Amino acid sequence: MKKINNTLTALIGIWFIIAPWIFGFSDHVAALSISVVIGAVQLITSLRSFKTPEWNFITFFVGVWFIIFPFVYTVDTTEIWTCTSVVLGAITVILTLWNE
Repeated sequence: MKKINNTLTALIGIWFIIAPWIFGFSDHVAALSISVVIGAVQLITSLRSFKTPEWNFITFFVGVWFIIFPFVYTVDTTEIWTCTSVVLGAITVILTLWNE
């Protein structure tokens, strides 16, 4: 089950990397940078967790960050971005806790 959870959190990390272009906030430099960098951190730590489960705690905090991200960086997009970020952040947190 841990492999499935790590795969799902890695895919969510990829989603956060490409989300600025999908949701149209790629012109908001701070939000773009944070989404891409923290999404890449989620991707890398999720993949690293296959071999070293101790990396899950970083993935957990990344999930928490994506829950609060749309409230810290207000971008001019629809509420869909806020819901997506919060829901996928929560899923990341749940999957990471489930791995423990």
